[in-house]
Amino acid sequence: MPADLDWIRATPEDEQGPGPWIEIAYGEDDAVHLRETSAPENVVTTTRKKWNAFVLGVQAGEFDHFAEGHFVEGVGQD
Repeated sequence: MPADLDWIRATPEDEQGPGPWIEIAYGEDDAVHLRETSAPENVVTTTRKKWNAFVLGVQAGEFDHFAEGHFVEGVGQD
């Protein structure tokens, strides 16, 4: 993992708290790295093509069913 990655934090505009938040960094050779601020040592790496397909899917509503009351008890809740 390159040490000089520029991590971009995805936070809601009005959010003041410490998170945890998702961060993304674009690396060399088409790599896209993702991590959570509460566990920055755990990094998931994918390609730019797969990341772009995921973002387009989010924008198209392909994952909306995850946010429509289908949460697992205790997951993603603090």
